[in-house]
Amino acid sequence: MRGLLLIVMLMTALMSFAGDALVAQACDTLVARDTLVARDTLVAQARDTLTMEQPGIATPLPSSEPKKKGWLARLVDSFSDQDTAYVEPQHYNWALMLQSVTTFDYYRLSTTGRDGQSITFAPQTDIRIGPYFGWRWIFLGYTIDLRNLNIFSKTPRIELDASIYSARFGADIFYRRTVNNYKIRSADMGKGIDTRELEGVAFDGLEVSITGLNLYYIFNYRHFSYPAAFAQSSCQKISCGTWMAGLGYNTHHIAFDYRRMEELAKEKLGRDVQLDSAFNFEKVKYRNINASVGYAYNWVFARNWLLSSSLSLALAYKNSYSEDESERAEGFNFGNFNIDGIGRFALVWNNTRWYGGVSAIVRAYNYHKSRFATNNIFGDLSIYFGFNFGPRGPYKKKK
Repeated sequence: MRGLLLIVMLMTALMSFAGDALVAQACDTLVARDTLVARDTLVAQARDTLTMEQPGIATPLPSSEPKKKGWLARLVDSFSDQDTAYVEPQHYNWALMLQSVTTFDYYRLSTTGRDGQSITFAPQTDIRIGPYFGWRWIFLGYTIDLRNLNIFSKTPRIELDASIYSARFGADIFYRRTVNNYKIRSADMGKGIDTRELEGVAFDGLEVSITGLNLYYIFNYRHFSYPAAFAQSSCQKISCGTWMAGLGYNTHHIAFDYRRMEELAKEKLGRDVQLDSAFNFEKVKYRNINASVGYAYNWVFARNWLLSSSLSLALAYKNSYSEDESERAEGFNFGNFNIDGIGRFALVWNNTRWYGGVSAIVRAYNYHKSRFATNNIFGDLSIYFGFNFGPRGPYKKKK
Protein backbone atom coordinates (compact mmCIF):
# COMPACT_ATOMS: atom_id res chain seq x y z
CA MET A 1 0.00 0.00 0.00
CA ARG A 2 2.77 2.39 0.87
CA GLY A 3 4.44 1.65 -2.49
CA LEU A 4 1.23 2.31 -4.39
CA LEU A 5 0.64 5.52 -2.45
CA LEU A 6 4.18 6.65 -3.25
CA ILE A 7 3.65 6.05 -6.98
CA VAL A 8 0.36 8.04 -6.95
CA MET A 9 2.05 10.98 -5.17
CA LEU A 10 4.92 11.03 -7.71
CA MET A 11 2.52 11.03 -10.68
CA THR A 12 0.51 13.87 -9.13
CA ALA A 13 3.66 15.96 -8.66
CA LEU A 14 4.77 15.36 -12.26
CA MET A 15 1.36 16.36 -13.67
CA SER A 16 1.34 19.54 -11.58
CA PHE A 17 4.84 20.47 -12.80
CA ALA A 18 3.88 19.85 -16.46
CA GLY A 19 0.73 22.00 -16.13
CA ASP A 20 2.71 24.86 -14.63
CA ALA A 21 5.16 24.65 -17.58
CA LEU A 22 2.36 24.73 -20.18
CA VAL A 23 0.72 27.71 -18.47
CA ALA A 24 4.05 29.58 -18.38
CA GLN A 25 4.64 28.84 -22.08
CA ALA A 26 1.16 30.11 -23.00
CA CYS A 27 1.75 33.26 -20.97
CA ASP A 28 5.07 33.85 -22.72
CA THR A 29 3.36 33.47 -26.14
CA LEU A 30 0.68 35.99 -25.23
CA VAL A 31 3.29 38.47 -23.96
CA ALA A 32 5.36 38.12 -27.15
CA ARG A 33 2.30 38.68 -29.34
CA ASP A 34 1.32 41.78 -27.34
CA THR A 35 4.88 43.06 -27.67
CA LEU A 36 4.80 42.66 -31.48
CA VAL A 37 1.46 44.45 -31.73
CA ALA A 38 2.75 47.29 -29.57
CA ARG A 39 5.87 47.57 -31.68
CA ASP A 40 3.88 47.74 -34.91
CA THR A 41 1.66 50.39 -33.39
CA LEU A 42 4.66 52.49 -32.36
CA VAL A 43 6.17 52.18 -35.87
CA ALA A 44 2.89 53.25 -37.47
CA GLN A 45 2.60 56.20 -35.10
CA ALA A 46 6.18 57.21 -35.83
CA ARG A 47 5.52 57.04 -39.59
CA ASP A 48 2.42 59.20 -39.21
CA THR A 49 4.40 61.68 -37.17
CA LEU A 50 7.10 61.94 -39.85
CA THR A 51 4.56 62.55 -42.62
CA MET A 52 2.63 65.25 -40.74
CA GLU A 53 2.99 68.76 -42.21
CA GLN A 54 5.31 70.81 -40.07
CA PRO A 55 6.51 74.38 -40.61
CA GLY A 56 9.44 74.43 -43.01
CA ILE A 57 9.09 70.74 -43.86
CA ALA A 58 7.56 69.72 -47.22
CA THR A 59 5.08 66.91 -47.13
CA PRO A 60 6.35 64.05 -49.31
CA LEU A 61 4.03 63.16 -52.20
CA PRO A 62 3.54 59.64 -53.43
CA SER A 63 5.65 58.96 -56.53
CA SER A 64 3.82 58.38 -59.78
CA GLU A 65 4.81 58.18 -63.43
CA PRO A 66 3.84 61.18 -65.64
CA LYS A 67 0.79 60.71 -67.78
CA LYS A 68 1.49 59.89 -71.39
CA LYS A 69 0.58 62.73 -73.74
CA GLY A 70 -1.98 62.20 -76.45
CA TRP A 71 -1.16 62.40 -80.17
CA LEU A 72 -2.53 65.93 -80.48
CA ALA A 73 -0.39 67.24 -77.59
CA ARG A 74 2.67 65.53 -79.07
CA LEU A 75 1.92 67.06 -82.47
CA VAL A 76 1.65 70.57 -80.98
CA ASP A 77 4.94 70.05 -79.10
CA SER A 78 6.60 68.97 -82.34
CA PHE A 79 5.89 72.42 -83.81
CA SER A 80 8.74 73.73 -81.64
CA ASP A 81 10.84 70.56 -81.45
CA GLN A 82 14.29 71.65 -82.59
CA ASP A 83 17.92 70.81 -81.88
CA THR A 84 19.19 73.59 -79.63
CA ALA A 85 22.69 73.10 -81.00
CA TYR A 86 21.39 74.48 -84.31
CA VAL A 87 18.48 76.69 -83.24
CA GLU A 88 18.11 78.91 -80.19
CA PRO A 89 14.48 78.44 -79.06
CA GLN A 90 12.03 81.25 -78.64
CA HIS A 91 12.48 82.92 -75.23
CA TYR A 92 9.23 84.88 -75.35
CA ASN A 93 5.55 84.35 -76.09
CA TRP A 94 4.76 87.73 -77.67
CA ALA A 95 6.26 90.08 -80.23
CA LEU A 96 5.56 93.63 -81.37
CA MET A 97 7.11 95.39 -84.33
CA LEU A 98 6.78 98.33 -86.69
CA GLN A 99 6.97 97.42 -90.35
CA SER A 100 7.21 99.25 -93.66
CA VAL A 101 5.88 97.31 -96.66
CA THR A 102 6.45 98.11 -100.32
CA THR A 103 4.27 96.10 -102.70
CA PHE A 104 4.77 95.36 -106.38
CA ASP A 105 2.48 93.73 -108.91
CA TYR A 106 2.92 92.97 -112.61
CA TYR A 107 0.21 91.51 -114.81
CA ARG A 108 0.82 90.52 -118.42
CA LEU A 109 -1.85 89.50 -120.93
CA SER A 110 -0.70 88.07 -124.24
CA THR A 111 -1.86 86.17 -127.30
CA THR A 112 0.17 83.88 -129.51
CA GLY A 113 0.41 83.33 -133.22
CA ARG A 114 1.73 85.31 -136.17
CA ASP A 115 -0.07 88.49 -135.05
CA GLY A 116 0.39 87.98 -131.31
CA GLN A 117 -0.12 90.93 -128.98
CA SER A 118 0.83 91.61 -125.37
CA ILE A 119 0.10 94.23 -122.73
CA THR A 120 1.88 94.55 -119.38
CA PHE A 121 0.18 96.36 -116.51
CA ALA A 122 1.47 97.43 -113.10
CA PRO A 123 -0.13 99.61 -110.42
CA GLN A 124 1.65 102.46 -108.76
CA THR A 125 4.02 101.16 -106.11
CA ASP A 126 2.56 101.51 -102.62
CA ILE A 127 4.50 102.20 -99.44
CA ARG A 128 2.62 101.21 -96.31
CA ILE A 129 3.55 101.32 -92.65
CA GLY A 130 1.94 99.89 -89.55
CA PRO A 131 2.22 97.75 -86.42
CA TYR A 132 2.34 93.96 -86.32
CA PHE A 133 1.57 91.77 -83.34
CA GLY A 134 2.63 88.14 -82.93
CA TRP A 135 2.12 85.15 -80.67
CA ARG A 136 4.70 82.39 -81.13
CA TRP A 137 4.07 81.25 -84.73
CA ILE A 138 1.31 83.68 -85.76
CA PHE A 139 1.79 87.26 -86.98
CA LEU A 140 -1.04 89.66 -87.81
CA GLY A 141 -0.93 93.33 -88.65
CA TYR A 142 -2.41 96.32 -90.37
CA THR A 143 -0.69 98.91 -92.54
CA ILE A 144 -1.72 102.34 -93.81
CA ASP A 145 -0.90 103.56 -97.30
CA LEU A 146 1.30 106.63 -96.90
CA ARG A 147 -0.13 107.99 -100.16
CA ASN A 148 -3.65 107.82 -98.74
CA LEU A 149 -3.77 108.46 -95.00
CA ASN A 150 -7.59 108.49 -94.85
CA ILE A 151 -8.23 104.91 -93.72
CA PHE A 152 -11.98 105.32 -94.27
CA SER A 153 -11.72 106.32 -97.91
CA LYS A 154 -12.48 103.90 -100.70
CA THR A 155 -9.18 102.55 -101.92
CA PRO A 156 -8.62 100.86 -105.27
CA ARG A 157 -6.29 98.37 -103.60
CA ILE A 158 -6.90 95.94 -100.77
CA GLU A 159 -4.27 93.57 -99.36
CA LEU A 160 -4.61 91.17 -96.45
CA ASP A 161 -1.87 88.74 -95.45
CA ALA A 162 -1.50 86.29 -92.58
CA SER A 163 1.37 83.86 -92.09
CA ILE A 164 2.07 81.01 -89.70
CA TYR A 165 5.70 79.97 -89.20
CA SER A 166 6.47 76.99 -86.97
CA ALA A 167 9.46 74.68 -86.90
CA ARG A 168 7.67 71.92 -88.79
CA PHE A 169 4.84 73.51 -90.75
CA GLY A 170 4.07 76.83 -92.40
CA ALA A 171 1.03 78.49 -93.94
CA ASP A 172 0.21 81.63 -95.94
CA ILE A 173 -3.25 83.12 -96.34
CA PHE A 174 -3.59 86.14 -98.60
CA TYR A 175 -6.13 88.27 -100.42
CA ARG A 176 -5.25 90.98 -102.93
CA ARG A 177 -7.61 93.10 -105.00
CA THR A 178 -6.69 95.93 -107.35
CA VAL A 179 -9.43 97.87 -109.12
CA ASN A 180 -8.71 100.32 -111.95
CA ASN A 181 -5.37 101.29 -110.50
CA TYR A 182 -3.08 99.92 -113.19
CA LYS A 183 -0.79 101.71 -115.60
CA ILE A 184 0.39 100.36 -118.92
CA ARG A 185 4.08 99.54 -118.63
CA SER A 186 4.57 98.13 -122.11
CA ALA A 187 2.50 97.06 -125.10
CA ASP A 188 3.00 95.19 -128.36
CA MET A 189 0.08 95.66 -130.74
CA GLY A 190 1.72 94.03 -133.73
CA LYS A 191 4.26 94.81 -136.40
CA GLY A 192 4.54 98.39 -137.50
CA ILE A 193 2.68 99.86 -134.50
CA ASP A 194 4.71 102.16 -132.23
CA THR A 195 3.22 101.90 -128.73
CA ARG A 196 5.64 104.09 -126.78
CA GLU A 197 2.90 106.68 -126.23
CA LEU A 198 0.98 104.12 -124.19
CA GLU A 199 3.77 103.53 -121.66
CA GLY A 200 2.95 104.98 -118.24
CA VAL A 201 -0.66 105.77 -119.17
CA ALA A 202 -3.27 104.98 -116.50
CA PHE A 203 -5.77 102.30 -117.50
CA ASP A 204 -9.08 102.04 -115.69
CA GLY A 205 -10.31 98.90 -117.39
CA LEU A 206 -8.54 96.14 -115.45
CA GLU A 207 -9.57 94.56 -112.16
CA VAL A 208 -7.64 91.67 -110.61
CA SER A 209 -8.23 89.82 -107.34
CA ILE A 210 -6.41 86.82 -105.90
CA THR A 211 -7.31 84.75 -102.84
CA GLY A 212 -4.94 82.00 -101.77
CA LEU A 213 -3.87 79.47 -99.17
CA ASN A 214 -0.46 77.76 -99.14
CA LEU A 215 0.63 75.00 -96.76
CA TYR A 216 4.11 73.51 -96.62
CA TYR A 217 6.11 70.98 -94.60
CA ILE A 218 9.79 71.39 -93.63
CA PHE A 219 11.67 68.08 -93.61
CA ASN A 220 14.82 69.11 -91.70
CA TYR A 221 12.77 70.98 -89.11
CA ARG A 222 14.98 70.07 -86.12
CA HIS A 223 18.00 71.84 -87.62
CA PHE A 224 16.47 74.44 -89.95
CA SER A 225 14.36 77.35 -88.68
CA TYR A 226 11.97 79.24 -90.96
CA PRO A 227 10.72 81.28 -87.94
CA ALA A 228 14.28 82.57 -87.44
CA ALA A 229 14.13 84.19 -90.88
CA PHE A 230 10.51 85.30 -91.20
CA ALA A 231 8.96 85.39 -87.71
CA GLN A 232 11.99 86.43 -85.61
CA SER A 233 10.83 83.98 -82.94
CA SER A 234 14.02 81.93 -82.80
CA CYS A 235 17.67 82.26 -83.83
CA GLN A 236 19.56 80.07 -86.27
CA LYS A 237 22.94 79.27 -84.69
CA ILE A 238 24.50 77.02 -87.36
CA SER A 239 24.01 77.31 -91.13
CA CYS A 240 21.62 74.70 -92.44
CA GLY A 241 19.31 73.84 -95.35
CA THR A 242 16.19 71.76 -95.91
CA TRP A 243 13.84 70.40 -98.55
CA MET A 244 10.19 71.43 -98.43
CA ALA A 245 6.92 70.17 -99.88
CA GLY A 246 3.54 71.84 -99.95
CA LEU A 247 0.01 72.19 -101.26
CA GLY A 248 -1.83 75.30 -102.36
CA TYR A 249 -5.21 76.55 -103.49
CA ASN A 250 -6.10 79.97 -104.89
CA THR A 251 -8.66 81.70 -107.06
CA HIS A 252 -8.06 84.43 -109.64
CA HIS A 253 -10.66 86.88 -110.91
CA ILE A 254 -9.84 88.99 -113.97
CA ALA A 255 -12.06 91.71 -115.45
CA PHE A 256 -10.66 93.29 -118.61
CA ASP A 257 -12.42 95.99 -120.65
CA TYR A 258 -10.98 95.33 -124.10
CA ARG A 259 -13.20 98.05 -125.66
CA ARG A 260 -11.73 100.64 -123.30
CA MET A 261 -8.25 99.39 -124.27
CA GLU A 262 -8.98 99.90 -127.97
CA GLU A 263 -10.34 103.39 -127.29
CA LEU A 264 -7.27 104.36 -125.28
CA ALA A 265 -4.92 103.01 -127.97
CA LYS A 266 -6.71 105.04 -130.65
CA GLU A 267 -6.58 108.14 -128.43
CA LYS A 268 -2.85 107.88 -127.68
CA LEU A 269 -1.60 106.42 -130.96
CA GLY A 270 -3.82 108.37 -133.33
CA ARG A 271 -4.94 105.30 -135.25
CA ASP A 272 -7.40 102.45 -134.98
CA VAL A 273 -6.02 99.44 -133.15
CA GLN A 274 -7.93 96.18 -133.01
CA LEU A 275 -7.09 93.75 -130.28
CA ASP A 276 -6.70 90.05 -130.95
CA SER A 277 -9.99 88.17 -130.59
CA ALA A 278 -8.46 86.21 -127.68
CA PHE A 279 -8.64 89.46 -125.68
CA ASN A 280 -12.37 89.77 -126.24
CA PHE A 281 -13.52 88.80 -122.77
CA GLU A 282 -14.88 90.79 -119.87
CA LYS A 283 -14.63 88.51 -116.85
CA VAL A 284 -12.75 85.29 -116.33
CA LYS A 285 -12.31 83.30 -113.11
CA TYR A 286 -10.07 80.33 -112.54
CA ARG A 287 -9.06 78.08 -109.68
CA ASN A 288 -5.53 76.93 -109.07
CA ILE A 289 -4.67 73.71 -107.20
CA ASN A 290 -0.97 72.99 -106.90
CA ALA A 291 1.63 70.73 -105.32
CA SER A 292 5.07 72.22 -104.72
CA VAL A 293 8.60 71.17 -103.83
CA GLY A 294 11.47 73.46 -102.91
CA TYR A 295 14.69 74.04 -101.04
CA ALA A 296 15.62 76.63 -98.39
CA TYR A 297 18.94 77.58 -96.81
CA ASN A 298 19.82 79.66 -93.73
CA TRP A 299 23.33 81.11 -93.73
CA VAL A 300 24.65 82.33 -90.37
CA PHE A 301 27.49 84.58 -91.53
CA ALA A 302 28.08 86.41 -88.21
CA ARG A 303 26.88 86.39 -84.61
CA ASN A 304 23.14 87.22 -84.46
CA TRP A 305 23.03 87.64 -88.26
CA LEU A 306 21.16 85.45 -90.75
CA LEU A 307 20.73 85.45 -94.53
CA SER A 308 17.93 83.19 -95.73
CA SER A 309 16.63 82.23 -99.17
CA SER A 310 14.20 79.66 -100.48
CA LEU A 311 12.59 78.77 -103.78
CA SER A 312 9.63 76.45 -104.44
CA LEU A 313 8.24 75.36 -107.80
CA ALA A 314 4.67 74.15 -108.07
CA LEU A 315 2.89 71.99 -110.61
CA ALA A 316 -0.48 73.70 -110.83
CA TYR A 317 -3.76 72.57 -112.33
CA LYS A 318 -5.97 75.49 -113.34
CA ASN A 319 -9.68 75.18 -113.99
CA SER A 320 -11.43 78.26 -115.41
CA TYR A 321 -15.00 79.38 -115.86
CA SER A 322 -16.63 82.49 -117.34
CA GLU A 323 -19.95 84.06 -116.49
CA ASP A 324 -21.13 84.38 -120.10
CA GLU A 325 -21.39 81.66 -122.73
CA SER A 326 -20.12 84.10 -125.33
CA GLU A 327 -16.87 84.42 -123.38
CA ARG A 328 -16.12 80.71 -123.59
CA ALA A 329 -14.35 81.02 -126.89
CA GLU A 330 -11.25 79.21 -128.02
CA GLY A 331 -8.26 80.27 -125.99
CA PHE A 332 -10.24 80.72 -122.74
CA ASN A 333 -10.27 77.18 -121.42
CA PHE A 334 -7.83 77.36 -118.50
CA GLY A 335 -8.11 73.67 -117.62
CA ASN A 336 -4.47 72.66 -117.91
CA PHE A 337 -1.22 72.27 -115.99
CA ASN A 338 1.34 75.05 -115.55
CA ILE A 339 4.40 75.85 -113.46
CA ASP A 340 4.12 78.44 -110.66
CA GLY A 341 6.70 79.55 -108.12
CA ILE A 342 7.32 81.29 -104.83
CA GLY A 343 10.55 82.75 -103.44
CA ARG A 344 11.39 84.01 -99.96
CA PHE A 345 14.44 86.04 -98.98
CA ALA A 346 15.47 87.60 -95.66
CA LEU A 347 18.33 89.39 -93.91
CA VAL A 348 17.88 89.40 -90.11
CA TRP A 349 19.68 90.61 -86.99
CA ASN A 350 18.28 89.09 -83.78
CA ASN A 351 19.69 88.84 -80.25
CA THR A 352 16.49 87.07 -78.96
CA ARG A 353 15.10 90.27 -77.40
CA TRP A 354 15.51 92.92 -80.11
CA TYR A 355 15.47 92.31 -83.85
CA GLY A 356 15.40 94.03 -87.21
CA GLY A 357 15.79 93.18 -90.85
CA VAL A 358 14.59 93.08 -94.45
CA SER A 359 12.50 90.37 -96.10
CA ALA A 360 10.85 89.79 -99.47
CA ILE A 361 8.25 87.31 -100.71
CA VAL A 362 7.67 86.93 -104.45
CA ARG A 363 4.89 84.84 -106.03
CA ALA A 364 4.52 83.98 -109.71
CA TYR A 365 1.44 82.47 -111.40
CA ASN A 366 1.47 81.48 -115.06
CA TYR A 367 -0.98 80.19 -117.58
CA HIS A 368 -0.21 79.24 -121.16
CA LYS A 369 -2.67 78.05 -123.77
CA SER A 370 -2.50 77.71 -127.52
CA ARG A 371 -3.77 81.29 -128.12
CA PHE A 372 -3.78 83.01 -124.76
CA ALA A 373 -1.46 83.48 -121.78
CA THR A 374 -1.32 85.36 -118.49
CA ASN A 375 1.66 85.98 -116.21
CA ASN A 376 1.24 87.50 -112.79
CA ILE A 377 4.13 88.36 -110.48
CA PHE A 378 3.50 90.09 -107.17
CA GLY A 379 5.12 90.38 -103.78
CA ASP A 380 6.17 92.47 -100.79
CA LEU A 381 9.40 94.02 -99.60
CA SER A 382 9.39 94.60 -95.83
CA ILE A 383 11.68 96.55 -93.52
CA TYR A 384 10.97 96.04 -89.82
CA PHE A 385 12.19 96.60 -86.28
CA GLY A 386 10.72 95.20 -83.07
CA PHE A 387 11.13 93.37 -79.79
CA ASN A 388 9.91 90.24 -78.01
CA PHE A 389 8.34 90.23 -74.54
CA GLY A 390 6.57 87.95 -72.09
CA PRO A 391 9.28 85.40 -71.22
CA ARG A 392 8.32 81.76 -71.51
CA GLY A 393 8.57 79.44 -68.51
CA PRO A 394 12.19 78.21 -68.77
CA TYR A 395 13.51 81.74 -69.37
CA LYS A 396 11.58 83.79 -66.81
CA LYS A 397 14.36 83.78 -64.20
CA LYS A 398 17.00 84.70 -66.78
CA LYS A 399 15.32 87.91 -67.92
